[in-house]
Amino acid sequence: MRSPKLAALELKRFGRGKLPRAALVALLLLPLLYGALYLWSFWDPYSRLDKVPVALVNADKGATVEGNRLDAGAEITKKLHSSKTFDWHEVNAEEAAKGLENGTYYLSLTMPADFSERIASSSGADPTTGALQVRTNDANNYIVGSISRTVFSEVRSAASTNASRKFLDKIFVSFSDLHDKTAEAADGADKLKNGASDAQEGAKKIAEALDTAEEKNGELTGGLNKLDSAAGKLETGTQSIADGTQKLADGFNGVASQVRPYLENPKQLADTALLVADTAKVVNNHLETFSKKAPAAAKVSKQAAALAADTYASTCTGSAPKPLPAACTKLAKLKDTTAEAAQLTGDVDTLVKDSGGDLSALRKELTDLEKQARKLAAGAPGLSDKLDAKIADINALNTGAHKVATGMAQLHSGLGKASDGSEALGNGVAKIGDGAHSLDGGLYKLVDGNGALADGLHQGVDKIPDYDQQQRDARTQVMADPVKLANQSLHKAPNYGTGFAPYFIPLSLWVGAMVAYMLIAPMNKRALAAGASPWRIALAGWLPVAGLGTLQVAALMSVLHWAPGLGLQMARPALTIGFLVLVTGCFAAIVQWLNAKFGAAGRILVLAFLMLQLTSAGGTYPVQTSPDFFNDIHPYLPMSYIVESLRRLITGGDLTPVWQGSAVLVAFTVGALALTSLAARGKQVWTMDRLHPELSL
Repeated sequence: MRSPKLAALELKRFGRGKLPRAALVALLLLPLLYGALYLWSFWDPYSRLDKVPVALVNADKGATVEGNRLDAGAEITKKLHSSKTFDWHEVNAEEAAKGLENGTYYLSLTMPADFSERIASSSGADPTTGALQVRTNDANNYIVGSISRTVFSEVRSAASTNASRKFLDKIFVSFSDLHDKTAEAADGADKLKNGASDAQEGAKKIAEALDTAEEKNGELTGGLNKLDSAAGKLETGTQSIADGTQKLADGFNGVASQVRPYLENPKQLADTALLVADTAKVVNNHLETFSKKAPAAAKVSKQAAALAADTYASTCTGSAPKPLPAACTKLAKLKDTTAEAAQLTGDVDTLVKDSGGDLSALRKELTDLEKQARKLAAGAPGLSDKLDAKIADINALNTGAHKVATGMAQLHSGLGKASDGSEALGNGVAKIGDGAHSLDGGLYKLVDGNGALADGLHQGVDKIPDYDQQQRDARTQVMADPVKLANQSLHKAPNYGTGFAPYFIPLSLWVGAMVAYMLIAPMNKRALAAGASPWRIALAGWLPVAGLGTLQVAALMSVLHWAPGLGLQMARPALTIGFLVLVTGCFAAIVQWLNAKFGAAGRILVLAFLMLQLTSAGGTYPVQTSPDFFNDIHPYLPMSYIVESLRRLITGGDLTPVWQGSAVLVAFTVGALALTSLAARGKQVWTMDRLHPELSL
């Protein structure tokens, strides 16, 4: 008989009475007890937190800040009531403590009496932190304590944000005041910069003018030095001239005193001059005759001189008889006179010969002499007056030369003093110029410094914010809570139930397979007794439970999707259903093998195997948070792959884990069926242990 028929015969047993039918229905609905009920209870607990009673103690007395009333406790109380996070009960501290102890309240939140005062201190000289006091009692419920820490972290953040906004608003107002004052300082710095710039420009012009004055004074000093040097030379020259004119005057006056006696008789002087003129004329007229007679006269004079010399020698010298001494004296005188005459006529003859016989030059000179002599004779009557006038002029020239020499000496001395004064003035101007340049440099630095100050203040004005009320509100809101958590879930589960469905669904299907094999034999005893093929026996025992598992999947997923209060939404519904059919088939094969192989003990192993899968599948917390043992067995158990795959199928995501999980499930299914067939082969041989088992369930 084929395996499907064997499976059908196994299922027909449940149609033979009311109780088997009820058992079959219970078997089909059993996964709902684990899947639907569990998920329903955990579906969305946060939506019902407003049903959780908690105590609220507002002991805050408030505070006054700059004339404004601050009541932070009342503000937080109002916001907590409107938030509907918990069921808030306003009580006093004693009631809160008592209720927390006896379980009336799951937790208490207390705002101390100085809560507002502490918050207001953030803008004062001694800021302190305001503390919200939260008390929980894990004996009442541990999860509420964990939830409260998250909730009150948000409450604390909101309270801190509110306090920070007030504090930051004051800061921004201070920024506006600082902006205005800095702008005024920047305007003042601009004016100071302009004034310093004008002063620097003036100092620069003064320095340049002083440089020019120093340069011109240097030129003046150089010119004065040159004038002083020239004046020294002029002083020496004029003194020399004065000395010369003095000598000229002394000489002329001396000559004049000698000449004046001759000029006192102008007639005699005129006559003498006429005589000279006449003599020169006569000589000039007989000059030709003279030139002709000169050689003969020279010759005769020489002969007479020779004769006189011989006569004297023969008469007055030697052994010849001496005449009278008186005669020798005369002869000697005659000899000398003739010798002198011979010399004179010789000279005249030489002069005539040197003239080449041309006496025109001598004639011209004689003519000039005649003219000058006649001119002198004509002017002789007025020479005395002219001489006096010339003497007066020469004396006046001498007096003027002495005055010029004295003036030049004074000028030389004055120029020397002027040169020294100009040099001293130049040194003083140079020092003043250096000071002016230093002033210019200092003012330049002052201008730069003022410019940098003005620029810095203007930049500071630009950088210092000046916000209006709207801008302050926007910025205080941002700065009071500067970091927002941009929580983006790629495939967000809308509630707890959806998040836990990949964990509870396979759990319910495993329980369904486990209970199914409590009612259905893992191996058909008739087939075993008939010696059927082990594979047929294994398939005949697996197919009924796999079929029931498919119906369980349909019932469970229908309830989870359409039942009120649940509404499970699947990203890939068809793939999810198909994958769960594969899951229930795999679970049926594993449970079948454990029961077929180990009999009654196999049911205990089924529970143990379930516990290992639940603790290592990472269905609640990430498996990495579990001890190493569970991390080690995690990759080798089918539910690890089932949970991961269902997460991708229900909430969405990459399907690679789904295909990998499907392959693993197929491998487990085939492997379990193979092991079951081996167990079936073993069961076809009866032993004493089978006839009398040690344990029977």
